[in-house]
Amino acid sequence: MVQAIRDANVLEETKEGVVLIDFWATWCGPCRMQAPILEQLAAEVDEDDLRIFKMDVDENPETARQFGIMSIPTLMFKKDGELVKQVAGVHSKAQILAILAELN
Repeated sequence: MVQAIRDANVLEETKEGVVLIDFWATWCGPCRMQAPILEQLAAEVDEDDLRIFKMDVDENPETARQFGIMSIPTLMFKKDGELVKQVAGVHSKAQILAILAELN
């Protein structure tokens, strides 16, 4: 399941394991294309292996600013609290899985 995350809890929620954060906005067409791909991925992977969050940049500008998010959708990959990769634009499930394979 893709869970919403906020500025207030992003560091606590993403400090352990492999985490993917989707930076998006309600008005963003490409973001709406990315969302079902992430939902499908979340349904297929074990939450112990990967947790997927989405963060609305309009409602949570601090985290987006902190990580230099300039375009959306942006996918951020963290491992044990450390940023390991950040990619912008819509990505297929295969592309996301390839990035995750690099992290393990």
